[in-house]
Amino acid sequence: MLLLGILLVIVAAVFLFMMFHPVFGKKPSKHDRSTYEPVEHYQKGIFTNQIETVMTSDLRSMLPVLKEFLSGSPNRQPKKAIPIHSFQLPEKANHETRVTWFGHSALLIEMEKKRILIDPMFGSAPSPVPWFGNKRYSKELPFKIEELPQVDLVVLSHDHYDHLDYGTIKQLKHKVKQFVVPLGVAGHLKRWGVEPERIKECNWWDEIKVGEISLICAPARHFSGRSITDRNSTLWCSWIIQGKQSNIYFSGDSGYGPHFKEIGDQYGPFDLSLMECGQYHEKWAAIHMMPEETVQAHIDVRGTVMIPIHWGAFTLSLHDWTDPVERAVNAATKMNVKICTPQIGETVTLGSELRSSSKWWRENTNL
Repeated sequence: MLLLGILLVIVAAVFLFMMFHPVFGKKPSKHDRSTYEPVEHYQKGIFTNQIETVMTSDLRSMLPVLKEFLSGSPNRQPKKAIPIHSFQLPEKANHETRVTWFGHSALLIEMEKKRILIDPMFGSAPSPVPWFGNKRYSKELPFKIEELPQVDLVVLSHDHYDHLDYGTIKQLKHKVKQFVVPLGVAGHLKRWGVEPERIKECNWWDEIKVGEISLICAPARHFSGRSITDRNSTLWCSWIIQGKQSNIYFSGDSGYGPHFKEIGDQYGPFDLSLMECGQYHEKWAAIHMMPEETVQAHIDVRGTVMIPIHWGAFTLSLHDWTDPVERAVNAATKMNVKICTPQIGETVTLGSELRSSSKWWRENTNL
């Protein structure tokens, strides 16, 4: 009886934590859901992909994955903290278009005198409880959040923990002029203290203007959710970021699909594509591209230079931590694609991207 009582207390504690802790955000309200009804890809209370997207999750199919996970691999994360560039954002926005990668999918774009943070996950682990989960490879960031000057825009692709981090938003929110997010994600930000007037929600193909910059919310092939009860209640997306001099594509998280060619036909060519490359597996290939598909997606959107993202920060899959970039570089070479591989914290100026193409990750491996 004592054991049963302890078990019930633990279950109740977990339930209450998930129900009331703000880290889980807020599901769209009944009113919010009613406004989504006219949306073509919103059906029976959830958002859907453009094409059928099956995520294998039955026990029989996942047993081999479990065995693979339990077998372990010494190369799923670096043997020591990976090298990073110290980064300091200038007080004044730069005239040139510059991109800085902070690991995984977190980026800073400086364009048309605006500063844009993309998916700024600056926490130590992509988890609702930071003490658990795989820790950041670099151990620290190339900067301190409190030292960042004001940011014009924070742009989010979806609400997963490795892209939308509660602690990061709480630290950043007073520095940000405006948040731009896909449908439904505003609820999370509002619960975390961001005023509604500073949030702009977008559906696929919506376009907003911020000064000389156009932001177009575009499709991706993925899913959303921060708890066991809100799967696909918010939208996921990719982003097109256009200025007078530069055109950039950010893939968000996505499996390979026809939307890449559709985006390329409508909005390409792109000076730079920031393409998801990492955390893949055959069992979930519909929602995360293999590196060879990453390179093909870059070709589909009519990109000039590609920076692979969604790797280099956390272990969220079973492949070796350097596998994404090695496979992407090899595929790019075979397909005659220009690929740029900056270190975390290293700033790339458009027009000189290929200067940032060292194989820095090999310092931590025997490759």
